[in-house]
Amino acid sequence: MDRRRIDLHTHSSVSDGTDSPSELMDKAVDAGLAVIALTDHDTFDGLAEAAAAAERSGITLLPGMEMSTHLHGASVHLLAYGMDTEDPALNAELQRIRVGREDRVGPVLERLSGLGMQISREQVEAQAGDASSIGRPHIADALVEAGLVADRAEAFDRWLHDGGPAHVERYTTELSAAIDLVHAAGGKAVIAHPWSRSSREVLPPKVLAALVADHRLDGLEVDHHDHDLQTRRELRALTEELQIIATGSSDYHGAGKLDHELGCFTTDPAMYERLLS
Repeated sequence: MDRRRIDLHTHSSVSDGTDSPSELMDKAVDAGLAVIALTDHDTFDGLAEAAAAAERSGITLLPGMEMSTHLHGASVHLLAYGMDTEDPALNAELQRIRVGREDRVGPVLERLSGLGMQISREQVEAQAGDASSIGRPHIADALVEAGLVADRAEAFDRWLHDGGPAHVERYTTELSAAIDLVHAAGGKAVIAHPWSRSSREVLPPKVLAALVADHRLDGLEVDHHDHDLQTRRELRALTEELQIIATGSSDYHGAGKLDHELGCFTTDPAMYERLLS
């Protein structure tokens, strides 16, 4: 039996992780991974560096991206794999999403200020470093650096979560349109952590079945830290019923997210082969 360890959801400092793409590849080798996907949020900018580092270290890199989408007003994350990273339509949409990220930083900081949590845009930019766009994780990191919260988790739990005291809406792509864009660029589309938190209400089995039937959704991320054992069992059964791919992954962010160590969840090699086919 093929026992390669495959992690298909990770983030670098190009989005909201804390390791550079090169550092991420080195750590993936140390973690005993054979295949890794870099899936930074709404950007391909880290893939060239990651590919060069992967070639040096002998690990297989699957080019990926995690796209910000919505369904009926609720946030849904879509993992994309193996697409043409130069596709004009997909890149234009990703640029629109990144602009939406940046445009809400000011309003979020204003809300935080009104709540007695005073940080500047310069403080946030210092945390973002070379990231392709500034997002809520960088605001959270600035709050940590200022001593206003203990870590990212507290920043999100208290202030920045969807619907939270400092939350501000931003532009994202409608889910079915995002799936179609990924397919048009030659890629595969897998919904990330589909039943984490309250997203089960947004993506019940009937909705997922319709996305498969009408938009050829390729798979679901089943094995993920945000899914308990029973949820994973139910999702796996659903992927078998719908005859789609089931993936597993760490959703690694380096120091930016606890309990998401590289390889803590992995993808079955047979499923990986289906993703490549």
